[in-house]
Amino acid sequence: MFIRNAWYIAAWAHEIGSKPLARIICNEAVVIYRDQGGRIGILEDRCCHRGTPLRFGEVVDNGLQCGYHGLVFDVDGRCVEIPRQERIPAKARVRSFPAVEKDEFIWVWMGDPAAADQGKIIDYPWHNDYKKWPHKHARYDIKGNYMLMVDNLMDLTHLGYVHRNTIGGNPKVHVEAKMQVTPTENGLHYIRWLLDSTPPPTYVKAAGFTGKVDRWQEFEYFAPGCIIQWSGALAVGRGAQVNREQEGGFQLRLFHGLTPATEDSCHYFWSTANGYRQDDPQATEQLYTEIDTAFQEDKAIVEAQQARLAETGYDGLVDIVSDSARVHMRRTVDRLIEAESKSTSGELTTA
Repeated sequence: MFIRNAWYIAAWAHEIGSKPLARIICNEAVVIYRDQGGRIGILEDRCCHRGTPLRFGEVVDNGLQCGYHGLVFDVDGRCVEIPRQERIPAKARVRSFPAVEKDEFIWVWMGDPAAADQGKIIDYPWHNDYKKWPHKHARYDIKGNYMLMVDNLMDLTHLGYVHRNTIGGNPKVHVEAKMQVTPTENGLHYIRWLLDSTPPPTYVKAAGFTGKVDRWQEFEYFAPGCIIQWSGALAVGRGAQVNREQEGGFQLRLFHGLTPATEDSCHYFWSTANGYRQDDPQATEQLYTEIDTAFQEDKAIVEAQQARLAETGYDGLVDIVSDSARVHMRRTVDRLIEAESKSTSGELTTA
């Protein structure tokens, strides 16, 4: 079951050009387009005339034109033109979804349009600061439930096993990291400190560390599927726990956006920003390559996990001490699903 009254990432802004983009979100087939005025429309991918997918259409002067019989729909889903027909029936429309373009993302609200509060969209200002935080981004199609990907980001002890040759390093260091988890209204914040530790290969390539470092991993989770990350390291003795904003170390910003497609698939939107050699484009490219390599490892693990769980179910799985953030995250999501379900049931009963 999905939380529908929430903002999800539908696309990167640059993905929406002169052609409509088809995507599955929360089991709904939608088509995304930008009209001639620059407004974003997210519509049900189904023409109200003969049910043809609108993804076969094209963007014209006054909207998205169906590629079968030429009906045109504006960003609100209203039919604004029918060839050789002056009167347009009021019911000639397709379902539209609230959409917002912000911080290089296209956000979509899949639930009750009346509840779509733009003020609830999280801020990610680092996408707007190319000088201090040059970045690259990507999207993966994951053959796994989106919550499995969120689970993966809530328990970082996997880094030393899955990402040993990139961002991970020694498994023992991750298991023994000092971690503090703080619940928030609709999510959580946690920070991990890996003190006096050997820097992993990615950090050495980026910053040239020659000795031990004090390393941090700070995450903020916003239900249901967004995580903001700030990770980095400074040489031991430089007071990283007092001041992380120092020159000469390593730091990166990461955005993780998990959008459910179906019950067993999702879209993974991620962005990595270089916060250490900002004037060197090669550093940003190298960082992206390192992170992409690591995240492809996550993708392989989670897809194999999904396949096995589809065969065996979840019975018999146990929680361990490193699951503290993940358990809180799951409880938060369950609470939001229950609240939305009760609200929906109440509306149906009243009606």
